[in-house]
Amino acid sequence: MALEPGKADGQLSLPNQTEDSDTENDEVYTKADEGWEDVEPDTEDELSFVSFFDSEEFPSLSAMLWHAKERYNFDFLDVVNVLNLDDLETIKLINYVRSESKAGKTNIAISGKEAFEGDEYMIPVLAEDSVLIHVGDLRDLIKPVEQEADQEARQNNDSIKTSVDKCYVQDLEEKNQQLEAQLQMAKAALAAHYDEAATSRSNGAAGENTNSPKQSRDDDTHYFQSYGYNDIHETMLKDTIRTDAYRDFIYLNKDIFKDKVVLDIGCGTGILSMFCAKAGARKVIAVDNSDIIRKATRNVYENDLAKIVTCIFGKIEEIQLPVDKVDIIISEWMGYCLLYEAMLDSVLWARNKYLKPDGLMVPSYCTLRLAPVSDSEYMDNTVNFWNDVYGFKMTSMLDKIGEDVIVRSFSPENIAAPSQEFLILPLQTIKSEDLTFKDKPFEFKISQDIDMLDGFAIWFDTFFTRSPDATIKPKGVKAEEWKEKEGGEVAFTTGPGGKETHWQQCMMMITHLQSGKSTIPLQRNQVVRGTIGYSKRETNSRELDVNLKWEAESDNSNDRKEYGQRIWSMR
Repeated sequence: MALEPGKADGQLSLPNQTEDSDTENDEVYTKADEGWEDVEPDTEDELSFVSFFDSEEFPSLSAMLWHAKERYNFDFLDVVNVLNLDDLETIKLINYVRSESKAGKTNIAISGKEAFEGDEYMIPVLAEDSVLIHVGDLRDLIKPVEQEADQEARQNNDSIKTSVDKCYVQDLEEKNQQLEAQLQMAKAALAAHYDEAATSRSNGAAGENTNSPKQSRDDDTHYFQSYGYNDIHETMLKDTIRTDAYRDFIYLNKDIFKDKVVLDIGCGTGILSMFCAKAGARKVIAVDNSDIIRKATRNVYENDLAKIVTCIFGKIEEIQLPVDKVDIIISEWMGYCLLYEAMLDSVLWARNKYLKPDGLMVPSYCTLRLAPVSDSEYMDNTVNFWNDVYGFKMTSMLDKIGEDVIVRSFSPENIAAPSQEFLILPLQTIKSEDLTFKDKPFEFKISQDIDMLDGFAIWFDTFFTRSPDATIKPKGVKAEEWKEKEGGEVAFTTGPGGKETHWQQCMMMITHLQSGKSTIPLQRNQVVRGTIGYSKRETNSRELDVNLKWEAESDNSNDRKEYGQRIWSMR
């Protein structure tokens, strides 16, 4: 839609309206000639589109919108598309965004029309705003959301469908050009590196150049991108032990959530945020730094929760929340071995900055558990298999076979001794530095005769408590045995004692290949002692190294003893 200069009293000429219309939109703006005079430039060459968030100007509307999306994570076209805005509403949105930017806000989250429905947003914030002039051109840049047949279909939750717009095609073309340029630069840099190395070797001074800048490491991009796709969220949502635990705690304790401000970190599809909204929360702020936030926004809007739930794209450490403090922080941050992916660091950062002194962390506690395992069938299928593959030896395939943590499920009969808690994580008070540790002691008494110690299994238990001051009693209790669950509090285990979850258990497999030792049987009641430690991997802070030392007491039947020290990587 284009604005028509010369209209009396600065009125807008709106589509599908007549001069004698008696609707309330006949005179949506009657302030005299403020910022609307001569809004059409004399020639097309003079057009420039000023950025929503800074003073940069662009020769085309699509370039300006791309700048807002790429630099400030604000997808204007997506908002127009998802909210199905008409031209009048789009004008209000433009002025709303500019007014927010003028107030110093560059991280704008919009999940509903109510934020900009006031008539004050018909007043241009920027004089001679070319974006307002070319509102009608936006229809050429996006394919509108498919309209519902009628209001009844909308109430029956018909899916809001979106499609790729022309800007995205231009974006891909620009990104392709950028990647091509980067590739050529990388090739040139690599060639220069080899030339320099060859020259250094010829001069007998290889590797002495210490002035080259140190490249910064990116541990985050792949991590956040991996959560931008449906598959991983479908897996988590279908894990009923996980999802039911959060739902049950929220719905069983609506008195805790009623009229509270809740922060959901790593919101994914928005499921936890919508649970909280349904439980009576006054405001829920859903934050995610992956592209799934776009779908979360649609999910919130589709379920008529946009007045309660605000979705924000970005890292929690880098964005500005619309509130100073929150009453509750909820997050499903747990990874394999509990601490893989290091998401808990971000949750604790947010706790320190945003949670009220009497605020509640959901969940409230996690405990890490360890147990020795013996599984001859698994070892035959995984290790011994390579000794005879259709009559051929393939022992080269055993190289590095035991270096990584293995995610798998154990049967209770594979657990060679009762598990032991080796770390308690009280989420209200634990510090980030506590997440890296070494030499946590353990001691097991073997509960049955086993042919050999095939490794150790790690899993975790999770507890949801009503009070920030609550403790888990008795000490060392397993989630599946915790009696407090009857009082509205909830717990679940990822161990072999409960129903299987998508986390399963993590195995530190002992192959004895590195030491060259033959297998050593262990007897019932024989004691295995040792220590365990966690550290972030040097090559990626979101990955995990597990360091184990172990030694079995001699059973006096021979001089041989089961012992060792290994590091396994979760990557």
